Amino acid sequence: MPELSHELLRSGLRGPARPPLLGRLIGRTLRVAYRLARRDRYDDFRLEWLDGMPLMVIPSVFNPKLLRTGAFLAAQIDAQLLHPQQRVLDMGTGSGVCAVRAARRAQRVLAVDLNPAAVRCARINALLNQVEARLEVRQGDLFAPLAGERFDLILFNPPFLRGEPRDERERAWRAGDVAQRFAAGLRQHLRPGGCALLLLSSFGDAGAFLAPLQRHGLNVTALSERRFVNEHLVIYRVSAAAEEP
Repeated sequence: MPELSHELLRSGLRGPARPPLLGRLIGRTLRVAYRLARRDRYDDFRLEWLDGMPLMVIPSVFNPKLLRTGAFLAAQIDAQLLHPQQRVLDMGTGSGVCAVRAARRAQRVLAVDLNPAAVRCARINALLNQVEARLEVRQGDLFAPLAGERFDLILFNPPFLRGEPRDERERAWRAGDVAQRFAAGLRQHLRPGGCALLLLSSFGDAGAFLAPLQRHGLNVTALSERRFVNEHLVIYRVSAAAEEP
């Protein structure tokens, strides 16, 4: 994936600008349309398809297709990014969309989520896509269930909004000190030469996630972006040290 400009990285560290008035108005219109079409319901069972991959989403689990971020991150997982001998961690796996896609290529994938429903959902999707032999799913908070394990690639689509979640479903997009704890634990779970891909949205404060990473001496590079009418997504590559040019 080509690197983006340093200006994009700097703008992320300052925090994303709010969408313009027109974008916010269109975003509200889209949300109303979703409600009228009953597409805003998350507490039911849905079978989604992403790039020909079946994906079951169960109640209280983040839907990566309706909310776009999971599908965008999963789309980056290809032969250029992953090699067959690599070990992958999918942090906050949700439905398991990224873990399942990675398990099609990587030697071993470990998926972690705090939500028990997400753990069940990811296991269902591993079976549905016949990658259960290479994909393990554990319940736990960030790095807590990993017991010192290290990975070549860590994928993280974190909760963007700060605050206490009201229920399990809200854990997918609202949290307190996740950014600080992720930055503090990342280095010790990366193999030499390994990296993390962190997806951030203009709906949240990108600077709140990027600044702690740099305070811990991690190298942050903007890799890929996608703009929607009412949202700007950026994927950052995070590594333990600056790499040679």
